[in-house]
Amino acid sequence: MNPSFDQHHKILGCRHTASVVGLSDFRASATRSEGGYTLVALLALMSVVALFAMAVAPSLQQQSQRDREKEAIFRGEQVADAIRAYYKYRVNVNRVVGDQALPSSMDQLLQGLPKPGGSKSIQILRASAARDPLTLEGEWRFIHPRSEELIDFQQSVYSYAGTILPPPRNDREMAQLQQFAVPQMTTLLNTGTTSKSSSSSSAGDDSSGPFVGVASRSRRSSVLTLYGIESHDGWIFTPLFRN
Repeated sequence: MNPSFDQHHKILGCRHTASVVGLSDFRASATRSEGGYTLVALLALMSVVALFAMAVAPSLQQQSQRDREKEAIFRGEQVADAIRAYYKYRVNVNRVVGDQALPSSMDQLLQGLPKPGGSKSIQILRASAARDPLTLEGEWRFIHPRSEELIDFQQSVYSYAGTILPPPRNDREMAQLQQFAVPQMTTLLNTGTTSKSSSSSSAGDDSSGPFVGVASRSRRSSVLTLYGIESHDGWIFTPLFRN
């Protein structure tokens, strides 16, 4: 073999290898550059998404709380209607009045009322309505007759309605219930006073004994207002003063 040819061949081979290596380095550099741009773009996109999530989170949280409050009002009014039905039945059928005609446990409302001439009961309260959606425990707080927090609530109703207290559906039994459950309201109406009593709205925090209404155990400020009241534990659901 011609030595000069071998030398030239080797030189050609070396030049060819150098060209391939240079092209590989260029491609690797280009790939790294593209990867860097992609990473920067991804980080920028993630930053925009994070900022958007931070902006909408309070709105979503507020909407979620609003929905729970609407559900609490809906369920609380159902409990109030059940108390009304229970009280009227006890007065007219069992011939009892006053505290004895009121329920003393949520189970009494869930059991319903005896159906005349039958073995079944008339349902007056759904099981879901017996739970408070504003707390994890779901246990309503009972509002007892003649309690200061009930007087506070009805003073709020009185002020919110323009000093015109809503009558209870021209209902004889409910009018009677008003007389013994909130006797202090007579003085309030005569004097036009709307001052609050000194008690806290979360007083009477037990769940037994005759009750004329229920309230939430949540002490959070509310998104919605009920008779101008902006705290969950100040909302009382009772058959009194409801049209």
